[in-house]
Amino acid sequence: MPGVENCLQEAMAIPGAIGASIVDYTTGFAIATSGAAPNEDHEAAAAGTADVVQAAQSRSLFVSAVPHDLLEDLIITTAGGYHLLRLVQTDFDSRLVLYVWLDRIRGNLAVARRRMQSLADELITT
Repeated sequence: MPGVENCLQEAMAIPGAIGASIVDYTTGFAIATSGAAPNEDHEAAAAGTADVVQAAQSRSLFVSAVPHDLLEDLIITTAGGYHLLRLVQTDFDSRLVLYVWLDRIRGNLAVARRRMQSLADELITT
């Protein structure tokens, strides 16, 4: 899939990127991966990504009062990094998440978030 490979290549070009993947959050399956993964296990990272997205979508705590307001992204911070999860919104089933792991010192959270928004949009047009 040229769109997927290009998306991950561009994600890894984000300053501070350690690893990236595209995950089907309904199955926890990694469609494609690049770079490193937490604990060197892309499959476990994909399953964890799916769990986090499903939890956020199923809890009323995270639901907006605005009708048809969709979850866009989730950010998890740790002492050493940022984990950014960007939902890929499509007209058909919206099952994909773009996941990027950033080094906290070398990465810029705002820049990465904006770049991931563009990458997710580009992914659905390719």
